[in-house]
Amino acid sequence: MPDLFLELRNQDDTSGQSLPPLAEEEALRLLETAEFTAAKLIPWGSNYSFAVALADSSGVEQLAIYKPRAGEAPLHDFRGGTLFRREVAAYRLSKRLGWGIVPPTIIRQGPHGTGSLQLYIQPAPDAGDPHELWGDLSLENERFVLFDHIANNADRKLSHCLLDASGKRWGIDHGLTFNEVPKLRTVMWQFAGMPITESLRRDLGPLLEQREACAEDFKALLTHDEIDAFFARVDALHRSGCYPDLDPYRNIPYGWW
Repeated sequence: MPDLFLELRNQDDTSGQSLPPLAEEEALRLLETAEFTAAKLIPWGSNYSFAVALADSSGVEQLAIYKPRAGEAPLHDFRGGTLFRREVAAYRLSKRLGWGIVPPTIIRQGPHGTGSLQLYIQPAPDAGDPHELWGDLSLENERFVLFDHIANNADRKLSHCLLDASGKRWGIDHGLTFNEVPKLRTVMWQFAGMPITESLRRDLGPLLEQREACAEDFKALLTHDEIDAFFARVDALHRSGCYPDLDPYRNIPYGWW
């Protein structure tokens, strides 16, 4: 993917240097208002996604990922034309938790119609062994695991986990989330059966205490059944204080990694 963005930025070098990081509010403003100046199809994945270049009137430039509704492949277990909304719901959940693990994501009209638009995160040029990085028992990784349990993430692959140049960990590709039916599938199963770290468990409390406000975040993105199922998952994990054991034939389709 970095080569696609180098091409969009008309760079002759392949240094892999990223644009200066944007603060969240500035990133959202740019995503909402900047002009699309270039777009290129990302040639992998089951749905159409585009690497896009954005520029605003003051000359600020940014790279982003654009996933139009029209490019979504039909699925038998997710409602048609809803994956882009689930990308936004994942960002809003991450923001409400205060974890900041999903890049800023909005719904916007783009070159191929309405879709999600997400800030591009430039991966660190040398992040080390991904199996060691994403397989450890760090608090950073546990946030991903707890997030995936409550978001019901059906597609947590290693390629959906990024480390940026500053050392911050990010999760991307959340189109297959928030189904009302249990769908969890993940390569990050190192916490299965373990107690939830108490600080993370406490982070779930406000979701339940401020249920009405939280539900409002999802109102235009998910169905009532999906929102109710989300709160049921949060409540169950908050009460139990423990991660469930996972079924290797249903929850872990990719083997250990």
